[in-house]
Amino acid sequence: MRIRVVLAGYLFGMSFTLFAQAPTAPAAAEATKTVEEPGIPVTNAVVKAKCSGCHRDDGKGHLTRISWERTTPEGWQQIIKRMVRLNGLSITPAEAREVVRSLSESHGLAPEEAKPVAWYWEKRQLETETLPSDTVRDACAACHPVAQPNSWRRSKSEWDLLSSMHRGYFPVVEFTSFRRPPRGAGGGGRGPAPAAPATPDQEPFELALEHFTKTNGLHTPEWAQWQATRRAPKLAGRWAVSAYQPGKGKFVGEMTIESAGPDEFTAKTSLVSLKTGEKITRISKGVVYTGYAWRGRGTSGNREEREVVAFSRDQESAEGRWFWGGYQEFGYDVTLKRAGDGPVVITTDTFAIPAGTKSTTVKVYGDGLPTGLTPADLDFGNGISVVSITAQTPTLLTVKVDVDAKAVTGKRDVFVRRASLPGAFAVYQKVDYIKTPASALARLGGTTHPKGFYQFEAVGWSNGLDGKPDTADDVLLGPVTAKWSIEEFTSHYGDDDKEYVGSLSAEGLFTPNIEGPNEKRKFGTNNYGDVWVVATYMPPATDKPLVSKTYFIVTVPAYMRWDQPEVAQ
Repeated sequence: MRIRVVLAGYLFGMSFTLFAQAPTAPAAAEATKTVEEPGIPVTNAVVKAKCSGCHRDDGKGHLTRISWERTTPEGWQQIIKRMVRLNGLSITPAEAREVVRSLSESHGLAPEEAKPVAWYWEKRQLETETLPSDTVRDACAACHPVAQPNSWRRSKSEWDLLSSMHRGYFPVVEFTSFRRPPRGAGGGGRGPAPAAPATPDQEPFELALEHFTKTNGLHTPEWAQWQATRRAPKLAGRWAVSAYQPGKGKFVGEMTIESAGPDEFTAKTSLVSLKTGEKITRISKGVVYTGYAWRGRGTSGNREEREVVAFSRDQESAEGRWFWGGYQEFGYDVTLKRAGDGPVVITTDTFAIPAGTKSTTVKVYGDGLPTGLTPADLDFGNGISVVSITAQTPTLLTVKVDVDAKAVTGKRDVFVRRASLPGAFAVYQKVDYIKTPASALARLGGTTHPKGFYQFEAVGWSNGLDGKPDTADDVLLGPVTAKWSIEEFTSHYGDDDKEYVGSLSAEGLFTPNIEGPNEKRKFGTNNYGDVWVVATYMPPATDKPLVSKTYFIVTVPAYMRWDQPEVAQ
């Protein structure tokens, strides 16, 4: 299941909830007969001009189908592209951007609705996805992540029409996921047969529709509250930046945003690596949709990057991802805090400190930090004493701390007077185990298709207060320095995949081999295969290594690529 989720995220991307508009006017007319709840008016002249040819105006400001749906900017962009491909819509890029902007404003998602599926639009490579039930998994996740339908809010009739459109455009779903195999049948398609529903007369797709109708209805308290309290984005100014890139570590810096229109902005960002001192300069521009959702494109040297960031309701902070690569596999996890209005703490240079250490140096990064601070002005939490401040500037405090040998394992908040950083680092007794992904995927490439790299990291964990691994109180300690190796995953006689799939650097970066047949392999086989990637970490003051293995698939390029464009281009 884990591998299937990863593959679905790449192969199917954002393609399968494009079904928010009907292919024909009769279907749209039928929708009006069954709608039982009020729709959301469409007021934008461009939307009406480009969409009302198929989506009938009821004279009250509603357009069939459209007025009974809400989604993300990416969702509306998907719709436009499908309308162009399948229904002959003629629209200019400028008109398309206006349609996306307008519908994201009036038919978007509230921040609370968008947050659970933010990973999908940020192109994160999740190992697995939280699913509401086995039935929803069988009906939906056989082809795409459940984040796809979870990115939409629809009326009941629209959810029903969505399932009908799936069967119309993709008839195979009737046999692979929507319905249970007949009694006595051995099943068909790939994977296990769908789980039997609680009500024998209901098929998996019917139960899935019940779920989404209940949880993802058109009108929600979150959307009503956001419509009442939202305000225009006022983001111009300086922002303190904390970023993390797997394999590269932490970065800090500053982002200066300037207004380029009511919802458009330009930005210049400077970053410095806390690990190597490398300095990076980025130039970007972005559009803010629905009052909070930044979608942008930036450049760093010759590299193009995309930006998907969500600003907080008070517009004082933001979180998201800047990413790049043939499969968006590289990126920074980014946190922004508004600078210039008082002291802010943005990050520390450490992830965790062992209990019992003395005079440990901790660097605290921020903006507008007060001068003349004393140890009494700093609080690092229970069991930690601030011994001295050895250096201080408005952006950096260098502090020495003692950690009690009996300090309770767990996260610590850092306070600099009234400015704070929750969960800044952890205190621990020992590293009890390490984790790497249970499964992961990379793609061959380099000739006609891009390579799909994979950056491995080994992450340390403490068992927490209960002393048991993999329980709710376990404490994340951050990445550890591990030794990396590749071992054969023996699936057949004479298996030799590890010799051909690619190479693994000392820092855990896997570089896949080129695609295409390899004359050096038996039968001229391609360079694909499955292997174990092994991380070995030796904790201090012990001779017992900690080991974690990842089942790693190196497969062919994604020969068929679905729409995954940047909204703000």
